[in-house]
Amino acid sequence: MVTVGDICKYLIPKGYTLAVTLEIADATLGGLAFGVGMTTYSHKVGLYQETIVSYEVVLGDGSLVKATKDNEYSDLYHCLPWSHGTLGFLVGLELQIIPVKPYIHMKYIPIKGQKKYCDLIRQYSGAMDKDKETADYIEATIYSKEKAVLMVGNFEDADIAEKSGKINRLSRWYKPWFYKYVETFLDRGESDEYIPLGDYLLRHNRAIFWVVESMIPFGNNPLFRFFVGWLLPPKPAFLKFTTTPGVRAMTFTKQVFQDIVLPMTELERQIDVAEELFDTYPILIYPCRIYDHGEKTGQLRPPRKDQMCPGTNWGMFNDLGVYGVPSAVKRRERFDAVEAYRRMEQFTRDVGGYAFLYADTFMDLKEFKQMFDLTLYERVRKKYKAIGAFPHLYEKVKPEIDVFKVGKEYIDPLS
Repeated sequence: MVTVGDICKYLIPKGYTLAVTLEIADATLGGLAFGVGMTTYSHKVGLYQETIVSYEVVLGDGSLVKATKDNEYSDLYHCLPWSHGTLGFLVGLELQIIPVKPYIHMKYIPIKGQKKYCDLIRQYSGAMDKDKETADYIEATIYSKEKAVLMVGNFEDADIAEKSGKINRLSRWYKPWFYKYVETFLDRGESDEYIPLGDYLLRHNRAIFWVVESMIPFGNNPLFRFFVGWLLPPKPAFLKFTTTPGVRAMTFTKQVFQDIVLPMTELERQIDVAEELFDTYPILIYPCRIYDHGEKTGQLRPPRKDQMCPGTNWGMFNDLGVYGVPSAVKRRERFDAVEAYRRMEQFTRDVGGYAFLYADTFMDLKEFKQMFDLTLYERVRKKYKAIGAFPHLYEKVKPEIDVFKVGKEYIDPLS
């Protein structure tokens, strides 16, 4: 299995990188292909699936096929993203790569005021202007309802970066976690620096965005980083192996891990709803194009007309990343996780968004079909003999535990 870390080490010295990847080194390219991937370049090219040229897949009858967007298996090609291994086994991928320079010139722009930072995110990403020249990489981290840092990065040559004297090799084990470092610009003011491309692409790897803070609250302490920071991040396989039933229950009743794709026209409401339901910061924002592919859109419903960028076949959406411990849990107050998640899912359906399916879902099948269009998916399952060989998508991604029962058991604060 080729990982993001593997492909970065291979491509960057040759002057290339994947157009869309993920900031976690142990994530596999196949997992992203059958799930979903988004990064800070997605405002230019869309989701990971838009950069896949072909899939080589073993079907339910054992046959090997190569699916592209315009060959005889084009229907399969459009349904494989978000299918989570329910249509076949992936054995090969052909992906688009882009030419790069060895450094990213990164500008940090601290912003106060929700409307101001939401407007600037839309402006910098070209959400409503197809002709706007946008930066190579764009993201925002929201630290409270009224405070955010917008990050705008462009490829840069080595000689310019090295002459600047402002190189930050931020992936070194003793460096501050990236989101903690970015937060300092709220007080320091606007600034810029140069980051080696490999460091930038995996900037959230050591702290798994900010998830590790929930596991190791002192993990960003300078002494901890210096002496044992090289141990991070914990391996996903290790976390799964050591997750007991009790820990599994609390992973959704006492913590939140959600990535949701939502229209950028609703950015203010996204943040309001996330604060109302979970009240945990930071919140991650990645702008991303969502394309309307007509009849071959696959499981993703196309953007609504009022969400489209004028003169294009795409609308600007964004990843809303909410990770951490809800404030009610921190205060040892009653927190109904199931109710909170279901209300977030209802909001997502109402505005035409999509929940990343790596996380727990609390929808019944009818609600799931409202969020995702399974029309082509069901035809493809039958046509390519997936029925009986692979589970249905809904059965594959729904929680393996009774979340409604467990949720009731853990509503009240732990003693």
